[in-house]
Amino acid sequence: MSDRYDPRGRVVTGERPSPPARFEPVSDGDLRIAEVPFLTQVNLRLDPGGPAAGDIGRALDVPLPAEPGTYGSADVDVLWLGPDEWLIVGEPGRERDLETRLRAAAGTGHVAVTDVSAQRTTLLVAGPKARDLLAHGCALDLHPRVFGPGRCAQTMLARAQVLLVARDGDEFLVFVRSSFAGYLAEWLLDAAAEYVSGQPG
Repeated sequence: MSDRYDPRGRVVTGERPSPPARFEPVSDGDLRIAEVPFLTQVNLRLDPGGPAAGDIGRALDVPLPAEPGTYGSADVDVLWLGPDEWLIVGEPGRERDLETRLRAAAGTGHVAVTDVSAQRTTLLVAGPKARDLLAHGCALDLHPRVFGPGRCAQTMLARAQVLLVARDGDEFLVFVRSSFAGYLAEWLLDAAAEYVSGQPG
């Protein structure tokens, strides 16, 4: 089985197959594509003006982002999905820990906490050509001044609905529903051919 990576670029292993199980990563000077499997993903919904929002932000060590299309990071990433909705993303295997932290911080506040880790898989697209590659299938303006580190968006990539996250160093995380993961991985590999040494253009 090919190496897979966590959000910090570390190789991870495991017996459980991931949706694009036959995905072969790309590693080239200008472009890197790899799977980031089994990330913890917890959906959070609450009133952003209520006291639970501040309490949860303190428990996560990062305020819940209020600006559309942004995210904050500490030991987890907190992605803005809507005016009252966020996606909390952490390292694999932290579902129970995160749910417990969120519920404890919310106290008696009215919140919805849902583990959605199995709903999406994640692909890393990185390198100087990452923006060019993604632009082939995405209508967003991906220029660094518009969509730089700290930005996220729910959008379409190659006609698949994705959550796109811009990180430091020309890195992007692409969250895609598991049922579309194989298709999107194949599309990325095909679109990457012109940028990768030794691949037919």
